[in-house]
Amino acid sequence: MQVIETLAEGLKRELKVVIPAKDMEARMNERLEDAKGKVKINGFRPGKVPFAHLKKMYGKSIMAELVNELVREKPTEILSERGEKSATQPEIAMTENEAEADKILNAEADFEFTLAYEIIPTIELKDTSGIKVTREVVDIDESEVTEQILKIAENARTYEAKTGKAANGDRVTIDYLGKVDGEAFDGGKDEDAELVIGSNRFIPGFEEQLVGLEAGDEKVITVTFPSEYPAANLAGKEATFDITVKEVAAAAEVEINDDLATKLGLESADKLKEVVRGQIESQYGSMTRQKVKRQILDQLDELYQFDTPQRLVDAEFDNIWRQINTDLEQAGKTFADEDTTEDEARVEYRKLAERRVRLGLVLSEIGEKAGVQVTDEEMQRSLFEQLRQFPGQEKQIIDYFQKTPGAAASLRAPLFEEKVVDHLLSEVNVTDKTVSKEELLADDEDESAESKKAVPEKNAAAKAEGAEVTEVAEAAPKKKAPAKKKVADDSAE
Repeated sequence: MQVIETLAEGLKRELKVVIPAKDMEARMNERLEDAKGKVKINGFRPGKVPFAHLKKMYGKSIMAELVNELVREKPTEILSERGEKSATQPEIAMTENEAEADKILNAEADFEFTLAYEIIPTIELKDTSGIKVTREVVDIDESEVTEQILKIAENARTYEAKTGKAANGDRVTIDYLGKVDGEAFDGGKDEDAELVIGSNRFIPGFEEQLVGLEAGDEKVITVTFPSEYPAANLAGKEATFDITVKEVAAAAEVEINDDLATKLGLESADKLKEVVRGQIESQYGSMTRQKVKRQILDQLDELYQFDTPQRLVDAEFDNIWRQINTDLEQAGKTFADEDTTEDEARVEYRKLAERRVRLGLVLSEIGEKAGVQVTDEEMQRSLFEQLRQFPGQEKQIIDYFQKTPGAAASLRAPLFEEKVVDHLLSEVNVTDKTVSKEELLADDEDESAESKKAVPEKNAAAKAEGAEVTEVAEAAPKKKAPAKKKVADDSAE
């Protein structure tokens, strides 16, 4: 077998692979000899079929099998011998001329094919001890724990029926029927609907018109659906609602005590406070980690500058661009609404894709050299988390991860990345800084726009070994669309 390099330009490589016809024929003959004692052909005793007859009947099909095997197996072997890793699956090209193909199958011509691919660049790891990060830490005040418990308690609050007019904070039980231009619409009807006035669960202007009503009252109220309402047939339309009040109930006082803890499934108020404090610490801890991780990635981005495989960048850009356009469409916005143009956005997100691929390769190399491993148990926990998020779809999800090439890598990649970040945190210079909640939640004013757009670098450490880097699909944070209001919680959208 001959391997001839026909292109070596940057990261691009192209190889011409030639396997002489005599070698192909020798391989075919070995297969035919092996098959000789096994095949049954009418008119011949087992093992007595003349070789020439056997070759005439099965030679081409065996040669076709050999071609497929060589195309499947040789690229990996060749790259390994060359000490190269392909960024994506190499492109393989063979002759499309039927006459030439027929000669190859008859062992009358050499079998030739070409491999085109981009290599993963060699990354020389640099000293990370000079990386300095500030870890912002929030001291949680008891008042914040109390405030959070009171918010939780709102959902467990009891109500007692009362006589008299409904006021803000009261719960009303109502029947309603919504109409547009005098015609009832889908999702605009409900019976015995419970609504706390002031909760802003219903569309703007609805709840305020219930104030002052009493049990037994009937009223027609008029509201206008928001222009961004998800149901296009209702967006921006004026509607009337026929209201019948069934009950008005006043909220009971909320107290943080053992009774409240029991309602929430805990044994005591002290345990409730402990759990809530732990949840707040976890939330702040996640924010702190994201900021620390961002600092590390930004400094790695400055340390490492090298050419990136364009096919990986193309794939990453496509993921980002698809998500950007989906978000804009769902928000009913255009690039002009975001103070940019499509061409400018393409340039910006192309840079982001290049950054993600480059950092992914760097983190992968760091993790590999440090011996970072993702265990089967960690993969299993990640899969269980996926299942937990989609109850009722467990079988489909398991089938997807078992049968879809690269799906398991999408579970492994973020786990691997976080473990590499943990490894880096053990090497870099970390300074703790106590900050307020507001400071932790705020973006750094001096943070660059591109830096902000690169957070979080989800799945950036996916490894490319003969396959595409798994999705680094979470694109830059964007301006949020206005929150959508429903007629009621169970209204049709």
